Amino acid sequence: QVQFVESGGGLVQPGGSLRLSCAASGSIFNIYMGWYRQAPGKQRELVARIGRIGNTNYADSVKGRFTISRDNVKNMVYLQMNSLKPEDTAVYYCNDYPPLFNWGQGTQVTVSS
Repeated sequence: QVQFVESGGGLVQPGGSLRLSCAASGSIFNIYMGWYRQAPGKQRELVARIGRIGNTNYADSVKGRFTISRDNVKNMVYLQMNSLKPEDTAVYYCNDYPPLFNWGQGTQVTVSS
């Protein structure tokens, strides 16, 4: 069972950027990883995913603005978020794809002026 700790969230103005980090407690070398988010009153949704060899896929709502990456040596997954919009406000989580491990606490991202 791999555990995840997300960090890097915060309050940012529209148009700003944030970089989220996800630290895994074990090896993610063979794990298809994803970033997810859950806004208040909404279901958790997949934002981006990345395969073992770095192949990526994004939700239409973030395509061209977010970039997912991974470091299999450090067991880290990152989400670079640019051109942030108020509708990106949510708690962001990482997990494998599809999500089978326990969820971490997530990191809050708030986009507001």
